[in-house]
Amino acid sequence: MHSLAQEIKSFSKTNLRKQCTRVTTLSGRRIIETWKGSTVHVVEDAVTPGTACGYVQDNSWDLQVGVIKPYLLLASQDAAQDFGTLRKFKVSHILNVAYGVENAFTDLFIYKTLSILDLPDTVITSYFDECFQFINQAESEVKCAFVTQHFCIVPQAGTEVPIQFDLMERYLR
Repeated sequence: MHSLAQEIKSFSKTNLRKQCTRVTTLSGRRIIETWKGSTVHVVEDAVTPGTACGYVQDNSWDLQVGVIKPYLLLASQDAAQDFGTLRKFKVSHILNVAYGVENAFTDLFIYKTLSILDLPDTVITSYFDECFQFINQAESEVKCAFVTQHFCIVPQAGTEVPIQFDLMERYLR
């Protein structure tokens, strides 16, 4: 049996597998980075221009739900489009603050839609009163408000801010 000290002494970088990392820039340009010795070699990836997104595409469903309070949930737009998830958490109200995301079950849930762009120049505080009223309505009816958010290329954490301010308004006075 080899000891750890023996393994460390016999270690050689030449025994390591060569690794390449594909990087997609915000503009959609793809490059491949490879370590050779102590330097990084960068090579343009052979992709047809215009076919790459400026982000890594993830087509898998994100059905995770964060329980903030018994009456308040936070999840992605995927969970808001999945009837089983909504029923599992006994959702009655859906606050949709995701830009460009349609309400899927308008005949089964009470919706409030505010298309909040996740950009640095968006004045998110201008939406707070409407968000708070809707969340308060669900809580006062002993129901469950579900806030759906949209993740963009570089999230500014904008869509969960109404929840944070609602909780601060209620509990930090």
